[in-house]
Amino acid sequence: MVAERKSRSKTLGERELIATHVSWRNDCFFCQTIHGAVAAAQLGQNEKLVQTVKTDWANAEISPKMKGLLNIAGKVQVGGKYVRDEDIAAAREHGATDLEIHDTVLIAAVFCMCNRYVDGLGTWAPEQMEIYRANAAEIVERGYVGVTESAAAVVAG
Repeated sequence: MVAERKSRSKTLGERELIATHVSWRNDCFFCQTIHGAVAAAQLGQNEKLVQTVKTDWANAEISPKMKGLLNIAGKVQVGGKYVRDEDIAAAREHGATDLEIHDTVLIAAVFCMCNRYVDGLGTWAPEQMEIYRANAAEIVERGYVGVTESAAAVVAG
């Protein structure tokens, strides 16, 4: 049985967008690609939106609140001390709650660590998008539980 997945503050797609954006900023191919694929799958297969959030989030077709949260995530990616009171205030002005801001900072910080871990180990990552799309579909359906076995089967062919 798969444990129920609940988002404390944002949709699962929004959480994946934050992870993708931070991973892109950190130039972590594997994390930006898999989490981008999961975000797209959560957001109606909208790969164009995911790409825009990675590269030009300020002009992406997302809510002003999400833009405020991505601004904070980007500052965390550079360093936590880069987040300023005015960044928090701007996100709040667009409806972000303290919990959403907290979760954004947490996601950004965790992905900075994960990106460095993945890249620091010189981890191999497949280049074929169909592998990431297939894994994303399974993640959306089942959560991250059991993905390792599924990913190994896809890579092994």
